[in-house]
Amino acid sequence: MPRYSTWKRPAWSISSFLFGSLIFSAIGTPAHAAVRESTVKYQDGDQTLQGFLAWDDANDAPRPGVLVVHEWWGLNDYAKGRARQLAALGYVAFAADIYGDGKSTKDPKESGKWAGEMMGNPAKLRARAVAGLAQLKAQKQCDGKRVAAIGYCFGGATVLQLAYSGAELNGVVSFHGSLPVPTADEAKAIKCSVLVCHGAADPFVKEATAQQWREAIATSSHDWQMIYYSGAVHAFTNPEADGSFNPGAKYQALADHRSWADMRQFFDEIFAVKK
Repeated sequence: MPRYSTWKRPAWSISSFLFGSLIFSAIGTPAHAAVRESTVKYQDGDQTLQGFLAWDDANDAPRPGVLVVHEWWGLNDYAKGRARQLAALGYVAFAADIYGDGKSTKDPKESGKWAGEMMGNPAKLRARAVAGLAQLKAQKQCDGKRVAAIGYCFGGATVLQLAYSGAELNGVVSFHGSLPVPTADEAKAIKCSVLVCHGAADPFVKEATAQQWREAIATSSHDWQMIYYSGAVHAFTNPEADGSFNPGAKYQALADHRSWADMRQFFDEIFAVKK
């Protein structure tokens, strides 16, 4: 059954947050973890793509894999950093290259152009996401039957489009992503669980759009959750988003911490991790 949460969490005190962060850090990373990484070149038709793979070599057993899709800036250090975090938790993480050639930028005009070209062509966007998913599943460290995809901003919309394509995976997580509203057929095509982590004060995704998304996704019987984080605007997980580019895109530590914890719980459920 769908699980829909529209409540806005009360703010914690900063002291309780810092204490929780210390405990979270202490238990979140396996002892003696050795995170390895490599660049992986792959293709989507004639376009060469250059993804980033991270894994923990503490054991040789296949483990769940997570596809990471970058923000509109491209495959930069932020997306790679999230892949490293996932690897430290014991997952195989593959940061996909949606734009091609592993490119990224700090110029909002350039990133807006790149993102607009992809968002304006959903079939192409889905193909790039599917290509990344295929690379993740092909890695020897990955259990191809236990995979998920997460995305940030532009990447959040991308992983939703991946779900709408009927891709075979266990779940997708959108962090402060735009919410492309699926058609009835797209909603029915979803084969995985869906978690949307949404800033309650995000000025770029109006509540009317969020409501349309919920109504569309509810036409299917698939498992979904939407969690609002009070006071959080767009880009709330990225420490480099200081509001200088746009006050509607700014980091919020509590929302970042809570949404990551919500993702971990979601993964425990969909991967049936034994504790």
